[in-house]
Amino acid sequence: MKASIQGTGIDYTIEGPRTGIPVIFIHGFPFDRNIWKPQTEVLKNRFYTISYDIRGFGASDLGDGQYTVELFVDDLIGLLDHLKIGRGVLVGLSMGGYIALRAAERNPERVRGLVLCDTRSEADSNEGKIRRADQARNLKQEGTKEFARTFVGGLFYEKTFAEKPEIVESIRTTIERTSPLSIAGTLIALAGRTDTTPALYNIRVPTLILVGRHDGLTPVSASTAMREKIPGAEMHIIPHAAHLSNLENPEEFNLHLLNFLNKLQTQGK
Repeated sequence: MKASIQGTGIDYTIEGPRTGIPVIFIHGFPFDRNIWKPQTEVLKNRFYTISYDIRGFGASDLGDGQYTVELFVDDLIGLLDHLKIGRGVLVGLSMGGYIALRAAERNPERVRGLVLCDTRSEADSNEGKIRRADQARNLKQEGTKEFARTFVGGLFYEKTFAEKPEIVESIRTTIERTSPLSIAGTLIALAGRTDTTPALYNIRVPTLILVGRHDGLTPVSASTAMREKIPGAEMHIIPHAAHLSNLENPEEFNLHLLNFLNKLQTQGK
């Protein structure tokens, strides 16, 4: 299904009973909503799941390619409005976590719970901004295929390459078919995002933090730092996984996600 949000078509999938807790899945960069299939398949019998493609990715429209994280949050809130969802549980991985954290800071009345996966609250350092600028330059010079090859190399736990090559290939293919304009525009958006660390102390909804033990992009230390600041936050380290812990070890990831959502359901918050 596709909704017109701020004049741009945002493609989304709904599964599960509308009476269940709304759970909104926000994918990372530069992927699409298909990364959440191992989760939505498990949740759809009990929870109202919404997975969507951020503008410029998957089946959503590209727009003008001039992106900010604020714009991505506007799209998220616009989608909630379109679906008439007052409050939902936001599940964000990497860039999706940045969007979820900024939404919780800016629109706390729309957030029922947070699941922050392989992400961080800090803005990019100067080194990080330069790295993204280098990635954008290389993308323009070498093309999407080479960008995908290089980018995928830093995403997975070493054993995933050998034991689950189909996952690696799926992500590589997803990146390769993404518009270069979208990738470059999002790199600029990520480099310019705000630091949500000060707002962590003000989060008043149940929060679950999940991180791959071998995540080199958003390491365990970044998740630990968030847990120490978010009141009552729960955190679990996912073994045999790096930056895409939900795909690399879905059994462990889903166990903690389901436990968290079941508690929310029981509490009726």
